[in-house]
Amino acid sequence: MASVNIAPRLLEPGLWRSDPSLERYQVKGGGTVVIRLYSGDTITIQDPQGRQVGEVIAFDTNGRPAPGALSNYPAQKPTGLGSILSNRGMNTETLAQRLSTLDIPLDDALAIPLFSPDSSPGEEVEFTASDDLTCLVCAPGSSMSVEEQHPPTPLIVWVRRSDLNGEADPTLPDPLAEPRLDFRIERCTARDFMVRAGEFIQIIDVAGRECSDFLAFTESKLNHGVERGLDPTATRTLMGAAYPGPGLYSKFFDQDMQPMVEVVQDTCGRHDTFGFACTSKYYEDMGYFGHPNCSDNLSNVLKDYGVAARRGWPAINFFYNTRIDDHNALYLDEPWSRPGDYVLLRALDDLVCASSACPDDTSAANGWNPTDIHVRVYSPDNVFSKAVAYRMTPDAEAELTRETGFHPRSSQLTRNFTEYRGFWLPTVFNNAGAIDEYWACREKAVIMDLSPLRKFEVLGPDAEALMQTVLTRNIRKLAIGQVVYTAMCYPHGGMIDDGTLLRMGPDSFRWIGGDDYGGIWMREKAAELGYRVWIKSSTDQLHNVAVQGPNSRDILKEIIWTPPAQPTVEELGWFRFTIGRLHDFDGLPVMVSRTGYTGELGFEIFCHPNDAPTVWDTAFAAGEPYGLSPLGLDALDMVRIEAGLVFAGYEFTDEIDPFEAGIGFTVPLKSKEEDFIGRDALVQRKENPQRRLVGLELAGNEPAAHGDCVHIGGGGRAQVGIITSATRSPILKKNIALCRMDVTHSDTGTLVEVGKLDGHQKRIPATVVPFPFYDPTKERVRA
Repeated sequence: MASVNIAPRLLEPGLWRSDPSLERYQVKGGGTVVIRLYSGDTITIQDPQGRQVGEVIAFDTNGRPAPGALSNYPAQKPTGLGSILSNRGMNTETLAQRLSTLDIPLDDALAIPLFSPDSSPGEEVEFTASDDLTCLVCAPGSSMSVEEQHPPTPLIVWVRRSDLNGEADPTLPDPLAEPRLDFRIERCTARDFMVRAGEFIQIIDVAGRECSDFLAFTESKLNHGVERGLDPTATRTLMGAAYPGPGLYSKFFDQDMQPMVEVVQDTCGRHDTFGFACTSKYYEDMGYFGHPNCSDNLSNVLKDYGVAARRGWPAINFFYNTRIDDHNALYLDEPWSRPGDYVLLRALDDLVCASSACPDDTSAANGWNPTDIHVRVYSPDNVFSKAVAYRMTPDAEAELTRETGFHPRSSQLTRNFTEYRGFWLPTVFNNAGAIDEYWACREKAVIMDLSPLRKFEVLGPDAEALMQTVLTRNIRKLAIGQVVYTAMCYPHGGMIDDGTLLRMGPDSFRWIGGDDYGGIWMREKAAELGYRVWIKSSTDQLHNVAVQGPNSRDILKEIIWTPPAQPTVEELGWFRFTIGRLHDFDGLPVMVSRTGYTGELGFEIFCHPNDAPTVWDTAFAAGEPYGLSPLGLDALDMVRIEAGLVFAGYEFTDEIDPFEAGIGFTVPLKSKEEDFIGRDALVQRKENPQRRLVGLELAGNEPAAHGDCVHIGGGGRAQVGIITSATRSPILKKNIALCRMDVTHSDTGTLVEVGKLDGHQKRIPATVVPFPFYDPTKERVRA
């Protein structure tokens, strides 16, 4: 029989929600979701990380317990719902209000238990509803202390609808609050609406990959015959960006440079402020005469407000994916927006607004298929957090930017925050600045929030074998209480992540890295190898601050109590950790590691997020006599570059191996004889190096920047390197940089030139030098 060649298919994992019959919900560890099921619907519940018990609580349309409408499994009284409703760390007030609205009595509830305490990763159960139901899916769990390794983790729920009732669009996301306006903009049309100062406007891409042009005018000025609307050029100029986003630089302005709307939330992250809303001329030039267009549609809905029609509107083009390339061409591609993605705006004045659902079916602007836009307007009495969307993988649910457990304290000292890996982190603090913070780290002590670091508990009889396989270091040599810095690589040798591994026990570890994908990768490898091991995310249970600087030990020894079986802060060796409490035996539990990212003597304190403000307050009070100051990301970048410490996306990527990243010491090919992922490729890469990370000292006072090209000295044309990180070193009084250099020009003393402008019109002389630049023998960090 002849074989059939199947052509590879286009992969679009982010568009799984385009199937209108399929819905997905994430039940956070320690949380609950409420789902309406109809007769014939199928519900599948998965435990992706393993060891997470669950419950399904079903009620019929009369509010009576109805577990039999899902399963013949024996039902029992719920064991986890009460603790979930009382958990101050979850959004339980909203859940309680929704249950009250649905008139569901919990006193007589019966639960179908799901999964065992030793369930395997990926285990799932499936039920089919035989009646219309309201279901609560719970993932019970309590807060995890620092010495524990059993965090509550998410359950994933898939619902397959048996009858769409004529609906062809994906399900809209739930309203963020009770909307005052809630309306659909049909494809190829536009609609006007009015909002009051302080109200919130949510613009939703219903099916994904649909552009929506947005206009807004100040109502009071229109009433006086003055037309003042959103101005993209004024906005770009004042915000210093192609378009604003949630955070400090978040406003759209009119041509008088007056703020009109503020971006509060954005789950897409790619929009346009350069081009017109599509025009009749755009289509006519392609031969599509009479094609509907956004500019005419917007003019038509705004004419009753006294807004003069325009052939082309300089609108804010939400979800429109454009960029200016290296050849100065403005190009477009399919939007990044997925079904249900939205932008949430806050009106800063009484506004007349209009939004469109773009009709362009002639290009990739709407994914070749124009669809609907949905708009909701909410009362100014609501409070919505500022957030962008963070997705671990392309098909993952959007996670809105969160505040760390230390945010209530750091936010009292600054408004300068940036989004980092799904959290808000301070960049610089008031009444100080990066330079002051830098010197405090080098001369006294600083405290900084590093909570976005991803934490994973690795447990089970095959835990050591897995770590030995996925990490480059020899984990079998790691003692209980010890920490090791290591790399995690793909089979081709490129780096997934770097991080630290803590040995908590004979068969238990804690991995602390920068990327969520490290946990997914470890689970995939464990499944492929048939290992009995669990990789449980504990990021939400462990937040941490670093206390760094010459005085850090003196500060912490006053506030950290350790039991006799654990080393004290004064005894704690470099790359070791201890379990203790604040002040005394009855204090809050903490874990302290002698690690850091500054090149100074330093420690990190790990605690539950609920305890974070107390940890901050305690450290600050004890540190005041020692000159303890907060440190933001700007100053952190300065000290870590001086110390020659690498950063993801700069010194390493998935194309860069540990040798090229300057951390070849994490790959002990001679002493680690066992195989590990990437070993064969790393052997070849080490034997045949192409690039090497080097230090550069630049002449003069002009600094280099990430991405600058590096050329052969003496005015040579050939590029031989690229700047990965650079800073002006206050303590060394010179400009320094880390550079990925061709090995033929990587010897110490080699003269090169850093290219500015186009790389040739302006050159900064530089010399290859060893790094770390600061404390190269690490005497201070080992002190």
